[in-house]
Amino acid sequence: MLESIFMTSVTESALTLSGILLVTAVSIALGVIISTVYIRTNKANGYSSGFATTLIMLPLIICIIIMLVGNNIARAFSLAGAFSIIRFRSVPGEPRDISYVLFTLAIGLACGMGYLGYGALFTLILCCLMVILERTGFGKPQGKKMQLKIMVPEQLNYEDAFDEVLKKYADTWRLEHIKSKDFGALFELCYIINLREGANKKDFLDELRCRNGNLNIVLTMTVQDEKAFG
Repeated sequence: MLESIFMTSVTESALTLSGILLVTAVSIALGVIISTVYIRTNKANGYSSGFATTLIMLPLIICIIIMLVGNNIARAFSLAGAFSIIRFRSVPGEPRDISYVLFTLAIGLACGMGYLGYGALFTLILCCLMVILERTGFGKPQGKKMQLKIMVPEQLNYEDAFDEVLKKYADTWRLEHIKSKDFGALFELCYIINLREGANKKDFLDELRCRNGNLNIVLTMTVQDEKAFG
């Protein structure tokens, strides 16, 4: 019985209204499940409501394309040419967002080819995997992610000036950008750091001030633009 569920394709024969409605309903339902898991696993970091909606639409769109193409090679090339004129103008997302896009595309392909059992099975497995990785915090830094801005005088060689202090108080750090201030008399260094658990912020700032000539230093939580938090 299980083999009949997973090996039989709904669209192997000629398309029928009932078959199209079944495939459409399953692709939408699986898209909703994927989108819900995306929202639940991205509450801490923030998520885009538009991207969550896209995850629901993609399986159905891919499903429709596959059903329209079928085994017709000429039709496939025609659709490829039509879609090549589309230009997507969006900010690139995180690698995890891209994996969700690929996930929904794969489910749409499975549904469009009529393998609804496989689509449902892979959705269940991958959604469970994503929830487990999120709950266990796999790959996440243990410290607090913060933004650090340091003003330095123009004569200071800032390349490695603060690495020793950052290594002492932060698990990871990266220099985001450098901006000149006051007609080049000062430079502003912007870091994204993961401050270690229990690190003394006052001692951290004091040691930085000793190296930047007691100029302005700002330590804040990072702000994620264009995010909707749940």
